[in-house]
Amino acid sequence: MDHGLPALSLYIHVPWCIRKCPYCDFNSHQVRDEIPEQAYVDQLIKDLQQERERAGDRIIESIFIGGGTPSLFTPDSYEQILKAVNHHFRVKPGAEITLEANPGTFEQVRFEGYRHAGINRVSIGVQSFADQQLKALGRIHSSEEADTAIQSAKTIFDRINIDLMHGLPGQTPAQAISDLKRAIDFNPDQISWYQLTIEPNTEFAVRPPTLPVEEALWQIQEEGSELLEQAGFRQYEISAFARSGGASQHNLNYWQFGDYLGIGAGAHGKLTRIINGELQIERTHKLRQPKGYMNALNTLAGLEPILPADRPFEFMLNALRLTDGVSIETFLSTTGLSLSSIEKPIQRAQQQGLLDKDDQRLKPTREGRLFLNDLLTQFID
Repeated sequence: MDHGLPALSLYIHVPWCIRKCPYCDFNSHQVRDEIPEQAYVDQLIKDLQQERERAGDRIIESIFIGGGTPSLFTPDSYEQILKAVNHHFRVKPGAEITLEANPGTFEQVRFEGYRHAGINRVSIGVQSFADQQLKALGRIHSSEEADTAIQSAKTIFDRINIDLMHGLPGQTPAQAISDLKRAIDFNPDQISWYQLTIEPNTEFAVRPPTLPVEEALWQIQEEGSELLEQAGFRQYEISAFARSGGASQHNLNYWQFGDYLGIGAGAHGKLTRIINGELQIERTHKLRQPKGYMNALNTLAGLEPILPADRPFEFMLNALRLTDGVSIETFLSTTGLSLSSIEKPIQRAQQQGLLDKDDQRLKPTREGRLFLNDLLTQFID
């Protein structure tokens, strides 16, 4: 931390993808013509300069390049971006630098170029190892391409994460567990394993697929969690399971109410500053449309303060996703509030069996993790 401020991360958004998946509600845009890659990189670097003016001389602890499909960009683009990051900021030695990659865009030489540019961790969006399920999800890659991408990534990068979904259209519990077993066999550092949900403003919301019934979803969750634990993957967050030392440091910073700068079209950020002796926390978001973003002199689309009354819920929304919860000291230091400000909601949550508390930590119970929304509502002012 810098001068008592939370750890600071950097998120870089690449908004293009080859095909928009029917379940995706992220700010991603299907490629229609040639991607204006260099123009976008130039604007990212200008965006970075503006963030430097707001954040000051703080250390970047981790970097995450998400999308869209960031692996559509060349290694040269990331070399330019990371060089600019190092020019404008101090970057923690050995910082985790993650790139999201799609197996359908995998090229051995290109991925070696990403490693040379400084990227040391890759998150591979597999989602399923079954071709039938991949087709239902609108994915552009095959099961075989997923295998090839993972095997090659393991030889190139220090660490890998496999993104996997369950509760897919027409998927049986046996098929979901088969997917999970295949991911485990690759022995990644982390498996992000999450249930498909139908989000507003997606193709699936307009034309909903037939998803497994609730009983089947519970069976998948129970069997899958047990399988992962037996294989040495510990659940550290609701949908993230990691081997010892394999947890994403970037994501942990999010969940612990850390700060992060967001550059790129539609990117979000959170920044804590001490102004006139008071802790001030702001959330930011950038212009959403790539064309508007690239043409803007100022990429900032909105800035909203997180007022003291809103901070308990904002904090818990992140921290209570963690299996081990969070230290009370982290709550005090990142929100600028006293413990007395949340004594009543803590007591209510404890009485309902949703939260454990000792002198040092706040931790969701198993019941609290299963019914997280019920737990979080206790902290709404």
